[in-house]
Amino acid sequence: MRVRWRVSLDFGRVHLRPLEKRDQRAWLQLQQENRSWLGPWEATPPDGYSRPASFPAMLRILHEQARQGLGIPFAITVDGRLVGQVVVSGMTLGSARWAQVGYWIARDHAGRNITTVAVALVCDHLLQSRQLHRVELAIRPENIASLRVAEKLGFVEEGMRRRYLHIASAWRDHLTFSILAEDVPEGIMARLLAAEADGRIVLPR
Repeated sequence: MRVRWRVSLDFGRVHLRPLEKRDQRAWLQLQQENRSWLGPWEATPPDGYSRPASFPAMLRILHEQARQGLGIPFAITVDGRLVGQVVVSGMTLGSARWAQVGYWIARDHAGRNITTVAVALVCDHLLQSRQLHRVELAIRPENIASLRVAEKLGFVEEGMRRRYLHIASAWRDHLTFSILAEDVPEGIMARLLAAEADGRIVLPR
């Protein structure tokens, strides 16, 4: 069964849309410019496996998974410029109804709550429009910036998964976090807007 998965999500200057072929040049440039920034957190295939050989190959895999209802690849843009990515993976329906979300952003756009807003928009889409029950994040304990995103969004820490993912050429422990539909009936973006109204956060507008 093929799933209609293409959707655009917006807040202020932050726009999320499907990652597309036209993003190849900008995506590759971001990866090159941010190699040292992203390198410690990059997924790497363990021995005996290989990653997609090119951007088009990667995109074909991501789009096919999306058509099968297994994930969604989002491009993060600000004022029309590609600045990062959010990838939904492991989408499961039936009695589970959960997914995992991963993300990255260019160094020159970090620290502006762009990632926070992007992940909130995606999670609201998953929990409300796609009617999932649970969204998970898996974060290396050394990744302070990513841990801060989970904290600001109200994710609940559930514990350590030993040697959970192959990152930067080794199996790495990850802290896992979750948020449930009943945790945020009003939506995560509504929480962020309330925090902005109270002066606890500044959102990109």
